[in-house]
Amino acid sequence: MRFIYLFLVVLTVSLHTSAQTYTGPIPKPAGGYGSDGSYNVATVSFANPYFSGHDIVIYYPAGITSAVPVIFYSHAYGGNDPSNISGFLNFVAKKGYAVVFVPYQTTGVTVPDRYTNLLNGFIQAARSYPNIIDTTKVGFAGHSFGGGAVFANAYYCFTQLNWGSSGRFIFSMAQWYSYNISQAELQSFPADVKLLTIVYEDDTTNDQRMANDIFNTINIPASEKDYLRVKSDTISGYIYTADHVVPNNSAFNALDYYAYYRLIDAMCDYVFNGSLAGKDVALGNGSVNQVSMPGGMHNLIQSDAPTFTKLQSVFLFPCSSSENPRIDHCDEVITAVESPESKTKISVFPNPASSFFYVNTTKAITEIEIYNQQGQLVKKSNRKDISVSELPSGLYLVKISFTDRSLQVKKIIKD
Repeated sequence: MRFIYLFLVVLTVSLHTSAQTYTGPIPKPAGGYGSDGSYNVATVSFANPYFSGHDIVIYYPAGITSAVPVIFYSHAYGGNDPSNISGFLNFVAKKGYAVVFVPYQTTGVTVPDRYTNLLNGFIQAARSYPNIIDTTKVGFAGHSFGGGAVFANAYYCFTQLNWGSSGRFIFSMAQWYSYNISQAELQSFPADVKLLTIVYEDDTTNDQRMANDIFNTINIPASEKDYLRVKSDTISGYIYTADHVVPNNSAFNALDYYAYYRLIDAMCDYVFNGSLAGKDVALGNGSVNQVSMPGGMHNLIQSDAPTFTKLQSVFLFPCSSSENPRIDHCDEVITAVESPESKTKISVFPNPASSFFYVNTTKAITEIEIYNQQGQLVKKSNRKDISVSELPSGLYLVKISFTDRSLQVKKIIKD
């Protein structure tokens, strides 16, 4: 069966390591976000009633006298051994937070079964260890299969259990398909949730259209969510590969610390402690502190309206697969804040455009932004007639913001 076969292919590249040793010429951060914390790490484990022989494990700062904020981690498919991401689990606990690792079944069960295993494991951990886990301050993080799963499970815990009443976020990396959450639920997602979505430029496993779709659709204000693309590099002969197996790879290096640990460290500080410095790094909307990488590495690429650059045929799991429950949304851009009125009263012409285009609408406009295919902002204006003569030929997204706080995105081709 193709579904199982391709997952097993991913499994073989995802489980290269049982222990993580730091490598590469660029050292870990010596201070600030991403630097190792001062706490010793303690663990507690208990039987997983939904996956026999694979205990649920909580990593937390040793010596705490009251419950601490928590991250519920959803691992990649087949990554059932916590030692595969021991660096991350220990990093979180050293920083003063708890992190819950729940193994889930790989074969012989459905995708919803795996979601249920994760969700029930998280709930059992929180209920069994209230002296460790503070459910008023909660983050959901996940990679690949887990990166797609975080949205449905977070939605349930936020809306049904009221978790995160004093701070909550989602941190999704290289996400696979997202099951168990409807378009209506995405469009009514609690708006106080913070979101950081990360994709890897050389990932050929999961089509980035899935991440684009969820990011653009979810009902979280642009000021409280960000989308980052991580690039590969070669520094002093050492190859930093930004592909699907970051961060669960044998090459444990600066990509993990600067494009993952640093960002989630800052997100925790912002969401759990109210730090504006943390927001500038985690959700900085392309700020220098957010996108800068060390030692000559390419900066992270930030976008407010992510689109895609690779053909779907490049990916093992394309968005157009029948296994994707959101297959009908593969080519959508921003939908969550569009109104029916705006959809029927706006046009952009001429299209294709050679020197200028005009936005035809009866609604009052506050700003028009133009993004290239990498999701980078290349021009903005408050006029309805916009010159594009200086832009290279290609496909662009035109984001139109209105005075009633609605917005719409149109596609335009520059000749």
